[in-house]
Amino acid sequence: MIHKYCGIKYDDNLFSLNSKVQQRLGALQVSLRDYLLYLEATPGEWDTLVESITINETYFFREEMQMQEMMNNVLPKLAANDSIRIWSAACSTGEEPYTIAMSIANSHVIPLSKVEIYATDINRKVLQLAEQGWYSKTSMCFRRTPQEMKNKFFIKDELGYRLRDSIRERVQFSHINLTDEDRKASSQDRPLMDVIFCRNVLIYFDQPTVRQVIQHLSQWLKPGGYLFLGHAETITGMIEEFQTINTATTHYYRKSGGSQ
Repeated sequence: MIHKYCGIKYDDNLFSLNSKVQQRLGALQVSLRDYLLYLEATPGEWDTLVESITINETYFFREEMQMQEMMNNVLPKLAANDSIRIWSAACSTGEEPYTIAMSIANSHVIPLSKVEIYATDINRKVLQLAEQGWYSKTSMCFRRTPQEMKNKFFIKDELGYRLRDSIRERVQFSHINLTDEDRKASSQDRPLMDVIFCRNVLIYFDQPTVRQVIQHLSQWLKPGGYLFLGHAETITGMIEEFQTINTATTHYYRKSGGSQ
């Protein structure tokens, strides 16, 4: 049922799944059999279950070589566009889309005002945290954040750091299930993207689900647009419309078509 709903495959990690589900069963004081019926009768329960089973480990400036590649080679090719749309497709608590905004603001390659950053996740709870733009000073999310970036883009309070409005307001958050057939892109419900980040998500899917998700992402991506996946993820040879771009430090993909 979990695989059908969101594509996550727990076949090789049933011990972990059992532990997470048992916590929810205990909170509701129901048996597994009754919970299965409850899930079918109460679709909203999926939001709560997803909060329990998804992994939201992330931090600012993660896989920084990819961010540098976007700053140095991708954005200059898009600079002539009237606007640039970037999508963080599994944003968790917001570190990735905010890193994108901070990197652009700090690089001066293009004006940040020219960029629209969209951020989505299947977990509604982490989206609420992301929208606040506040992070505890004891959080591990700052472990790769240069001090000068923290000083420039955050306001310190007694317990943590809040992103400045100039960064926080550049990101639009919304809820999306990447495997949901009803979420396929159309010109009516979402503008096409120039760049998509979908990092460290595909590792939780089987091959058919990976193909499904990439096909969905492709529908949201402009011809000639760019797709960044995690370092441990690859679709080389899997989806014909994507060309692999290899550099000395990373790899990413370009959709066929376009003029770049």
